[in-house]
Amino acid sequence: MKKAAFIFIFTICASTLLAQKNKQNKDGAVIVVGKVLNQRDSLQVKDLFFEGLHEKIVMNYFEAALNFEKVLDVDPTNDAAMYELANIKFDQNNTAEAEGLIRNAVTVNPDNEWYWVLLSDIYKKTNKIAQLVPVLEELSKIAPEKEAYYYDKANAFLILRKVDDAASAYNEIEKKFGPSDDLTSARQRILMQQGKSERLEEELRDQIASKPEELRNYIYLSEVLTKSGDREKAIEVLIKAKSVSPSNAMVRLALADHYKALKQYENTFIELKVAFADPNLDIDEKVRIVLSFFPMFAEMKARAYANELASIMVKVHPDEAKAFAVQGDVLFQERKYEQAQESYKKALAINDQVYQIWEQLLRIEVSRGEFQQAIADGNKALNIFPNQAALYLYTGIGYAQTRNHEKAASILKSALDLESEDKEVLLQIYSTLGDSYNALKRFKESDQAYNKALELDSRNSYVLNNYAYYLSLRGENLEEAEKMSKRSLEIDPDNASSEDTYAWILFRLKRYADAKMWIEKSLQGKPANNATQQEHYGDILYFLGEKEKALEQWQKAKAQGSGSEKLDKKINEKKYID
Repeated sequence: MKKAAFIFIFTICASTLLAQKNKQNKDGAVIVVGKVLNQRDSLQVKDLFFEGLHEKIVMNYFEAALNFEKVLDVDPTNDAAMYELANIKFDQNNTAEAEGLIRNAVTVNPDNEWYWVLLSDIYKKTNKIAQLVPVLEELSKIAPEKEAYYYDKANAFLILRKVDDAASAYNEIEKKFGPSDDLTSARQRILMQQGKSERLEEELRDQIASKPEELRNYIYLSEVLTKSGDREKAIEVLIKAKSVSPSNAMVRLALADHYKALKQYENTFIELKVAFADPNLDIDEKVRIVLSFFPMFAEMKARAYANELASIMVKVHPDEAKAFAVQGDVLFQERKYEQAQESYKKALAINDQVYQIWEQLLRIEVSRGEFQQAIADGNKALNIFPNQAALYLYTGIGYAQTRNHEKAASILKSALDLESEDKEVLLQIYSTLGDSYNALKRFKESDQAYNKALELDSRNSYVLNNYAYYLSLRGENLEEAEKMSKRSLEIDPDNASSEDTYAWILFRLKRYADAKMWIEKSLQGKPANNATQQEHYGDILYFLGEKEKALEQWQKAKAQGSGSEKLDKKINEKKYID
């Protein structure tokens, strides 16, 4: 009779034998539905189950699940295996399979508290509140001393808007466990749901008068007043609470919310600063608040507020990696990359197991040209997160920029083996591979990499420019190179480096007058490598018959401290050397 209610709610499509406990016959064999387990099967079940537990402990969940499934193949009523497998499925967000397994488990073994707890967790996650109620009733019977199950049931009734049932559940709690502040608050929620705000306000004011030090009554009263449309009175109540406990973070946060709603941002910030100075305020709440400023970062004040709050957070929580990580994010958004880099490193010194921090750090190091540091940090990160393509990318860029192209190509190929679906990461991998393969004179592979990059983004001016330039240096596919270079300038006009590339390709096509116009345009900008452009200018002038001016440009390139391997020969012999 005890389990009749459950059987009514959970209709399991199985024979009545499924709900029976395993029994042993005289020979020691285990009898299950339609099958008798001999001693060998029983030993196999035990071995598979413990192997599953071992794989679970070492977090090899795929193998663990396989072992528990094999247990159920041999022994379909093994409730322990059902439970373990249901837990794995639940953690993998496969709630449908988890629910089916644990429903079977509680049918086989209806007195196991943890089976019912898992079923309740599944119903909470899937928001099946109607099904949750009878589960909580079962838990209250199995563990009548645990108050939490009674509160969960009452709260479930409230969610279902069964106010009378919720009130009865709270009466049951008081009868069994006695009165408490939590119970009072719960009953007040019922009044709120019933729309009896005046009565609730009166109760709360009485409680404040009798227990002025109980700050949650002020906060709750402010919420009631706000819902009634009287925000000014709500603020007055919280100001009284602040006079009782000036440093209380929850009161200050509640006030900050009101001031923010009224667009009184200076007052909001004042309250938040005090709240953030409280070490007992949960750091996740502080992180949430700082991140809430990010959409407003177009305004200087919002950036300043977030920056100061983040600074307070790292002072109050010097041992929390997430405090420094969020400070790094704020500084990164402000383009203060050096300071952001410092914050990220502090976060990693506390906890190096957060992937996003490593990626942000490497992105900054690459953008700042700290390639050796990017290599060192990239290799550290890859030891911890070997399956993240972006880490291979930034480390590969570090190797490419320090001219270790063999290593760059190797590590970038490893990134491709991961089959990332991030289009931007793949684009950068292929474009960097194109650069490195070209440097290694593996031209066919270089062209393939560039073509793959252009398949992902045919308008990427960087890839179009580099691909075109390297083709021109080899004297291959010059007509196609000219089209790509011209297209890169249409996409990114006034780029001195791209203008130099276009001029050089026109030179290779023997269109010297056009080449001169573009190289002069390039030299008027801010070129990345002035020596190369000066040398190209000299080459173009030479073929236009302006040999003395060509020599002047070659000498200027020489004075820059770099240029092609043939630059000295051009100067010494006073002629163009191909």
